[in-house]
Amino acid sequence: MKLIHIYTNSFKGLSQESWMLALVMLINRAGSMVLPFLGVYMTDHLHFSIENTGIVLSFFGIGSVIGSWLGGFITDKIGEYKVQYLSLLLSVPLFCLIPLFKTEVGVAAIILFQSIVSDAFRPANSVAITKYAKPENITRAFSLNRMAVNLGFSIGPALGGILSAISYEFLFFSNALAALAAGILYIIFFRERNKIARLKAKKVKEVIEIKKENTPYRDGKFLVYCFFCMLFSICFFQIFSTLTIFYKDTAHLSQQNIGYILGYSGFLVVLLEMGLVQIAEKYFSLAKTMLFGTFICGVSYAMLGFDYSIITLIIAMSLLCVGEIWALPFMSTITALRSGKNNKGAYMGLNGISFSIAFIVTPYLGTLIVEKFGFTILWIGTGLVATIIAVAFYFIVPWMIKDKKEIGI
Repeated sequence: MKLIHIYTNSFKGLSQESWMLALVMLINRAGSMVLPFLGVYMTDHLHFSIENTGIVLSFFGIGSVIGSWLGGFITDKIGEYKVQYLSLLLSVPLFCLIPLFKTEVGVAAIILFQSIVSDAFRPANSVAITKYAKPENITRAFSLNRMAVNLGFSIGPALGGILSAISYEFLFFSNALAALAAGILYIIFFRERNKIARLKAKKVKEVIEIKKENTPYRDGKFLVYCFFCMLFSICFFQIFSTLTIFYKDTAHLSQQNIGYILGYSGFLVVLLEMGLVQIAEKYFSLAKTMLFGTFICGVSYAMLGFDYSIITLIIAMSLLCVGEIWALPFMSTITALRSGKNNKGAYMGLNGISFSIAFIVTPYLGTLIVEKFGFTILWIGTGLVATIIAVAFYFIVPWMIKDKKEIGI
């Protein structure tokens, strides 16, 4: 009963705006059905070689880096409201244009541009979460948003599989429709709220002298923190690349069973996230939460170096989900705490870049280690590196935000 009480309480106190931001994210991510099928689209439909397909896909990661930086920069200039709806609405024609490009250069260019526009949304969305959430609910507001992302990614690939079987063009147009729906819903709900928030902010500026705040790119402590966030992401994001290869080639799972395990992970995160975040906020400091979350992720990967029976695979994936919940949303909270009132977009953008770089590095680095040393070395090495990162977080977090007024660090 106590656990049920904690779980239900984790949803209380969240603002209407937080729920709507999560709903917009759910619609947008449920429509993000293109990415899992881009590789198949290029090899099967456009007849690109596997090597060229990999090169083209890398432009998605490059665009993500640029988009995260650009989105954070523009957010601090024009506000998160405009950046979010412009990102969503401009994504619509770009998704519709993708089928018109048939060459490697053309597809790489449109994917790069589309990724820049789409990923400009992320830092602006993070700023909006901190803007509309109560200070004591920031982490839970980020967690609610992540629940929407995970639920969307659970729905999207399933829909994408059905739609791609009908027509790849239909897949792109459906993605565009979802972005359009998310953009319209966002504008309708937040247009007046944004006006009210701007008027309040203007009045505050009239009576309070605004201190010029530093750029995060000159914030040494935050750069160290982002470096370790990047290392964590390189370890964690193997779930999207080398882990599925391991499932197929070493554990000899069918594609259907791989889909079941990945679907199970998304369902587990949706089920447990808010409750586990509530427990962490109640019983752990930020530093301890990052320590536990990162270490558990490392343990989940290290297990695979010793056994890959189906039971071990499920236990390892369950631990990875718990570690993810106790790491990723708190990274955003720590970033918000480190930033000032007028440079949150830049801080969120820089932290987002650390994740985007991992999307570029992880597939190449992971497959290179497997080719040279095998999966056993990869998984045990990932566990050891994650342990080092966990200890680093334990000391970096209080060192970085000790001058910020926050309870429990």
